[in-house]
Amino acid sequence: MASKILLREVNWVGDAVMTLPALRALRNAYKDDRITVFAKESVLPLFENDPNVDALISYTKAYEQLLGKLRLSSMLRAEKFDEAILFQNAFDAALITFLAGIKKRIGYDRDARGLLLTQRIPINKQTLKLHHVSYYLNLLREAGIVAPYRLPWIYLTLAERLSARETLRPLKRPVIGINPQAAYGSAKCWPANNYLSVIKYIATELNGSVVIFGTDTANKLPVDSLKDIVTESTCMDLTGKTSLRQLCALISECDAVITNDSGPMHIAYATATPLVAIFGSTSFELTGPPEIPKDCQFSFPSKVLHNSLDCSPCFKRTCPHGHLKCMTSITPEQVSEALKNILCTRKAVFFDRDGTICEDAHYLNDFKDFKPFEGCEDLIKFKDNGYLLIGVTNQSGIARGIVNEAFVNKINTLFIEKYGFDGFYYCKHISADKCACRKPSPGMLYKARTDFKIDLKNSFMVGDKDADINVGLSAGATPIYMESKKYPPTVPNIQMISSLQELHNIL
Repeated sequence: MASKILLREVNWVGDAVMTLPALRALRNAYKDDRITVFAKESVLPLFENDPNVDALISYTKAYEQLLGKLRLSSMLRAEKFDEAILFQNAFDAALITFLAGIKKRIGYDRDARGLLLTQRIPINKQTLKLHHVSYYLNLLREAGIVAPYRLPWIYLTLAERLSARETLRPLKRPVIGINPQAAYGSAKCWPANNYLSVIKYIATELNGSVVIFGTDTANKLPVDSLKDIVTESTCMDLTGKTSLRQLCALISECDAVITNDSGPMHIAYATATPLVAIFGSTSFELTGPPEIPKDCQFSFPSKVLHNSLDCSPCFKRTCPHGHLKCMTSITPEQVSEALKNILCTRKAVFFDRDGTICEDAHYLNDFKDFKPFEGCEDLIKFKDNGYLLIGVTNQSGIARGIVNEAFVNKINTLFIEKYGFDGFYYCKHISADKCACRKPSPGMLYKARTDFKIDLKNSFMVGDKDADINVGLSAGATPIYMESKKYPPTVPNIQMISSLQELHNIL
C-alpha cells in the first residue's frame, strides 16, 4: 500500500527554489507514494505543475495562532500521513506534525525541536556552511535517502511561457529583467540610482529594454526620472502586478536578469535565465547561483558581483553601520559590463537527430542502421549566414539499456566532424525521470545557449515530432516541422518542410 508523505516546505520563495532538487530526490525515493507539499500561500504556487508533487496544502494566516494550529493539526491528522519531512527549520513545523500524530517525523535537530522528531538529523558548523541547495539534499542523505546533486528547476507549462512572451512582446530586445527589491530588507538592495544608470545603458547602448519586477508598490523604482528614454518599447513596470507563476514565466522569457539576492534571483537560475546577481549583506557561497555540475540537464550564464569587506556578509536586514558600502561600492559600470558579458547574441539552427537529419531506426545502436538524409552535407552552408548548427536528441534507449551511450557519442561526433555541427546534445532519461532536458523540456537548448552564447529567439528548431516543435516554442526558437509519416504533427500553424534542401529556402 502506498504511503502518504507530508513535506513541510520553507517560507521564502528563494529558499523554496533551493529545495527543488531535494523534492525531486524525494520523488525518486518514493516513486509509488503520495507526496503532499505543505507551504505558505506565498510560496505554494511554485509547486504547481510540478510532476514530483501529488497534492498541495496551503498554510494560511488562519493557522498562525494557537487555535489555528490545533485546527490545522486536526485536519492533517484526518489525512493520515505516514511520514513528515521538514525542510522548514522552525519549531512550529515539528510541533504541528507531532500534534497531527504523524508517526515518522524527519528534520534537522535545531530550534529546540529535537524531542518532537522521530529522526533527528544532526547539524553542525560544516552543515551550516553548505550552499542551501546542498543543505536540503544533506537532510535527505542523512535520513538514508539517495539524493544526488542537481540544479533547481521550475516546471513551467508551454501556455505560461507563451503568455509571458506575449506580455513582453511590445519591448525591444534584448529584454532585461530588473529586480531592485528584496523582501528580507534594505541591506540586500543595490541603490535605486544605480539601477537607473544601468537602465539608461540598456536603452541607449544596447538598444534594448527593461521589465521591472517587485512586490513593494510603495517603493517602486523611479523610472519617471528617465523621461527621455522611457517609452512603451523600452520600459515595462510590473511591480506588484504579477502572480508568482507569472513572475517565473516572465523571468524565463527575459534575455537576462539583473537582481539583488532575492526570490527572483533564484527563479532566474531555476528557469535557466542568464543573470547578474548583486550581493552585499548576504553570502553568495550559501545562497548564490548554485554550482553547475558537469552532467547538468541545463545551464545558465551568470555573474555574481560582490566586494569583500570586513563587515560583509553581516546577514542583517538593514546596514548596522549605516553606510551600506557592500552595495554602494559596486558600480553601475561593473553591472553593465557583467550584463554585456552574459548576453547571448549568436544565432543557431537546432536539429533533432533521428527522423530529421538521419533515418529513425528506432533506437539507433549500430552503424549499419545509420543513414543520414540527403542534404546533410549542405547544412554547413548555413554557417555562411552566421548560424551555428546544434543537434539535440532524446536518447531514452540509454536509460532503457537498449542503446549504448558510447555509440550515441560516436554518431553525434560524426555529425560534428563530417557535417560541420558545432555541438550535439542528448538526453538519456526516460519521461518518468522528470528531467529538465528531455524534449519538449528546453534544458538542452538552454545548455547550448550557455555554451555557445546563443540568442534562442533569433534561432530555429527543426524536427519531425511534436516534442521538437514544442521545445522550440518553449525556448522561443522558431519551430520548423520536417514532414513525417510516422509522426504526423498535432501543433497547428507551424512551417513545414519535406526535405533538408527546402530549409535553404527558409533560412
